[in-house]
Amino acid sequence: MTTTLLLSIAVISVVLLLLLVIKAKVHPFVALIVASLFVALTTGIPAENIMKVILGGMGSLLGGIAALIVLGAILGAVIEASGGADVLAKRFTELLGPQRMVAALTIVAFVLGLPVFFDVGFIIVVPLIYGFAKVLRLPPLKFGLSMAGMMLMVHVAVPTHPGPAAAASLLNADIGWLMMLGIGVSIPVGIIGYVVAKMLNRKNYHLSVNVLEQVQLTTNKDEQKTVKNPPSAGLVAGLIVLPIFLIMIGTLVPPHLTPGSTAHGILTLLGAPAIALLITLALAVWQLGFRRGWGKDKVEALSNTAIANAAGVILVSGAGGAFGKVLVESGVGKALAGSLSAIHLPLIPAAYILSLALRASQGSATVAIVTTCGLLTSAVTGLADMQLVLVALSACFGALGLSHVNDSGFWVVTRYLGLSVADGLKTWTVLTTVMGLFGFLFTWVIWAML
Repeated sequence: MTTTLLLSIAVISVVLLLLLVIKAKVHPFVALIVASLFVALTTGIPAENIMKVILGGMGSLLGGIAALIVLGAILGAVIEASGGADVLAKRFTELLGPQRMVAALTIVAFVLGLPVFFDVGFIIVVPLIYGFAKVLRLPPLKFGLSMAGMMLMVHVAVPTHPGPAAAASLLNADIGWLMMLGIGVSIPVGIIGYVVAKMLNRKNYHLSVNVLEQVQLTTNKDEQKTVKNPPSAGLVAGLIVLPIFLIMIGTLVPPHLTPGSTAHGILTLLGAPAIALLITLALAVWQLGFRRGWGKDKVEALSNTAIANAAGVILVSGAGGAFGKVLVESGVGKALAGSLSAIHLPLIPAAYILSLALRASQGSATVAIVTTCGLLTSAVTGLADMQLVLVALSACFGALGLSHVNDSGFWVVTRYLGLSVADGLKTWTVLTTVMGLFGFLFTWVIWAML
């Protein structure tokens, strides 16, 4: 089959995927499976092998990230229920002072965003935003815009979340290095996002009456929901940082130890992301739960709810793995790699542009990341380990930009901050696009330095 025909099939499959998700309102899991079947049938994969390829791609991806998604979701639920977000916000505000309250809350959003999914995490901090907005007589947008941008950036760039974890699995990139570089690049990008949000907030926007009423009622609601015996800010921050520290140690130290030694084996095991999260979750349940009077039933209920909420993300990630596997087996991946080489488009901008286009067209950051990395699986063959990490990170920052009306996160942010659709496009969409662009540029600079 010719390169042109293979690439045409790839384009049609992506268009089919977008039409199913956007127009037909089909769940992304089903849409990705249908797109995978379309590619398999049209490229001539033998009928008896189609399901083997699809299930193989799904299984290989989920084997690497399902445990991470579930454990991270439960950890986030435990921190939320303990009142951890409130104590972090209060502590950072005390440290930085009332004049830097927006900066303090933005730092809280960065830390809290590491273990908590974006939509859930932002909803958790909404009462904080409303409470400070009422006390200082400012619109919630002044606090919430930079916080939301920070949490979405962490969601797409750090592999405690499904998109970047799937990217690492699809491209065979080292997840520990992806975590360290993701956090490292996110810090300057977050500072830029804070400055951009501050500039966007110079203009006054009309807020919905509903949000203004909610801000006025926030104090009474918060008093009713005050958590008894909340944990210290240091404990919460320590639990959030612990899995990252373990993964970093497990990535950086073992290469300098004797292979097969006891120390090498122990640190490699402790640094495995699933083990690091499992240890942290056990400590969190003990320190934030049982020691503060929680019963086993409450922990079980929190776990069940968190797992149920994560199920959709797990399925979409698995279907993305199946789509990527079919693209490889059909020869589409090699055809795309050859075309990128022929037009001399470097992999870093290619990953960013593909992911940004998919993000803008269908809304889901996770779908954009897994689809992009699936398309580039063959193109990255032969790259060094650090180059694989940077390609994955570029795709992740592509999925940060152009959040607009087809993205559920757009509606969560605009609804809770009281923005109209037009004002949401002028603020939230601009902020995410600028942050994604700078994330890509920093990633490309690191690539050039290798």
